[in-house]
Amino acid sequence: MYDVSTRKRALARVQQGRSLNSVSKETGISRAAIRAWQTRIEPLGWSRARSCPRCCDVPRKPEDIRAYTYLLGLYLGDGCISSLRRGVHFLRITCADAWPGLIEACAEATQRVRPDNKVFRVQRQGCQNVTCYSKHWPCLFPQHGPGKKHDRRIALEPWQQEMVDTRPWEFVRGLIHSDGCRISNWTTRLVGGERKRYEYPRYFFTNTSADIVRLFTDTLDKVGVEWKPLHQSRAAVTISAARKASVALMDAHVGPKH
Repeated sequence: MYDVSTRKRALARVQQGRSLNSVSKETGISRAAIRAWQTRIEPLGWSRARSCPRCCDVPRKPEDIRAYTYLLGLYLGDGCISSLRRGVHFLRITCADAWPGLIEACAEATQRVRPDNKVFRVQRQGCQNVTCYSKHWPCLFPQHGPGKKHDRRIALEPWQQEMVDTRPWEFVRGLIHSDGCRISNWTTRLVGGERKRYEYPRYFFTNTSADIVRLFTDTLDKVGVEWKPLHQSRAAVTISAARKASVALMDAHVGPKH
């Protein structure tokens, strides 16, 4: 395959008025190839390779920080990356049918992170798998590895942590939308001698990976949300945010699933 600079040099000779035949004889490049370059100079697949910020000579962060940090939260909660032949991987985020807005947000974020790849929605019983094929998912989500996430160490790379620090609420929103919820609790209290029902909202986040839970709570600390773990017998850890000011913050930046 000829690189872009070689293609430009051949086309420059043609633009000087020389025939395809003479340029072909001088360069050793077929006339058909030079003719095709007059329509499209970039190699096939070049735009897709270029669009992976981690595969550049100087790796950089994904451009759409908001979409990436939200998708990172979704991936750590309900996502997985699987390998196919010839180095192709596919990202799959499982979203319940009960939350069509979440499915839309997930698909949009996936498309923004990989604009050159098609995003699919695969219907399953009670849920949709938002799926996208790319060779570069392990570059973008280096937390990918064999086995279940809670059986291996999960830590953000420095460039990922910088992005989360820039858009912490998008990361929190992704985690809540995957493994969390907003519910209304209730209790009763005596008011003027009469027992009345009292309701109040709270947020929950549940995950089996201690590392992912720590990423969640560390980010809550940075945005000023008070939280506490709930005591339970099962292996998963549930984090609760129920303070009025903290719930107000969460409502302003996250909100209930829809």
